[in-house]
Amino acid sequence: MSSLPAGGPLDTAVGKVFRRVVPLFVVMLICNQLNRSNIGYAQEHLEADVGIGAAAYGLGAGLFFIAYAIFELPSNMLMERYGPKIWLTRIMVSWGLVSAAMAFVQGPTSFYVLRFLLGAAEAGFFPAIIYFFSRWLPSSHRGRATALFVAGSSIAAALSGPLSGPLLSLHGFLGAAGWQWLFGLEGLLSVVVGLIAYTRLDSRITDAKWLTGPEQHALAAAIEREDEARRSTATGRVSRWRLLVQPQILVFCVIYFAIQLSIYANTFWLPNIVRRIEGTNDLTVGLLSSLPWICAVVAMYVTGRASDRLGRSKPLLVGALVVAAAGTYLAAVVSPVLALVFLCVAAMGFKSASPLFWTIPQGSVHPLALASAVAIINSLGNLGGFVAPYGFGLIKEATGEVTWGLYALAAACLAAAVLVLFLRRDRVVAPPVTLRDTVGDKS
Repeated sequence: MSSLPAGGPLDTAVGKVFRRVVPLFVVMLICNQLNRSNIGYAQEHLEADVGIGAAAYGLGAGLFFIAYAIFELPSNMLMERYGPKIWLTRIMVSWGLVSAAMAFVQGPTSFYVLRFLLGAAEAGFFPAIIYFFSRWLPSSHRGRATALFVAGSSIAAALSGPLSGPLLSLHGFLGAAGWQWLFGLEGLLSVVVGLIAYTRLDSRITDAKWLTGPEQHALAAAIEREDEARRSTATGRVSRWRLLVQPQILVFCVIYFAIQLSIYANTFWLPNIVRRIEGTNDLTVGLLSSLPWICAVVAMYVTGRASDRLGRSKPLLVGALVVAAAGTYLAAVVSPVLALVFLCVAAMGFKSASPLFWTIPQGSVHPLALASAVAIINSLGNLGGFVAPYGFGLIKEATGEVTWGLYALAAACLAAAVLVLFLRRDRVVAPPVTLRDTVGDKS
């Protein structure tokens, strides 16, 4: 439960952050997910027009995440240097331009190159948002904020189907293919939103002219009190590069990898699964593919609220992963229509797991190490976004179906649920040694 006094400066400051910043981040993530996953709806058209088959499609979809993993930590380090305002704007504008350039794909090679560049451009976006929440919101409100933010990906997935059908139907308009309109317009939308974000964001609480002086002081003081409480439990200092070998961080990476496997297998292959239903076309596939993500939005909001009220995310996270495993397994053994129903259940589980998961590192990692830890967890975990689409592509090309891929996803979610039981929230990762720390100690 929130301990903020109703109507006090801290309460009103938090309310303003939720009204001004969180909706903007949701819109940014919607654009992000549209640009990242629109190839799922263009897959058949890319194969027909430029010869990109199932395996090539899966590899191209996955190369995005290789680049994402390579550039994630450097991007996050630059974000700490330049601030979220400048860096988030740079990320959005660059990924929008690269995504729009997908309209000029000529074959597998250019497809691979642009997907890799898209991952490099986007790297650092998600951890920058998580880091922003840790610097702008007390811990009692981060679960709901993270849930609302991550809901943007489900909203995007729900919108992408109904948007993709009409855009693909523009085939031949002004001499361009429908998939070219899809990539071009959705990419340019990100550029516009990125420029708007620059006018709405501030890197520090003290820069926010939309907060009164008492609100700035109360919010900054609340964050500092929480930081000090975590600093007091730190047990030593390690380099940011040694975070990777800490057992707690490794467990975080494995759990998040499993969550991302499920999310991106469904992101890139759900339209293909839905096409097994007799009588579907581009428009109906888009509409039906939105159903799991609509269910996920509701589930994410409910679990986010429950997490804030209970003050404990771990039991909810275990439950969400078990639901994801059960829904995915059942989707593999029933008829196509029932498979869609169970994929709705699975989506409620694995999409809710993502925001629930992030509240645990936010509450257990030392504030000075948080940005680096989040980048490491996100970059390595996002390799699931490479394994899932590429693996499903190989399975589809070899067997003509993705059933065995669904079995693997169910097993991964169940294994992740078991690993969550071994997480200890009270084990705080120590901060990295920096020159600033050394000078501060001497003064």
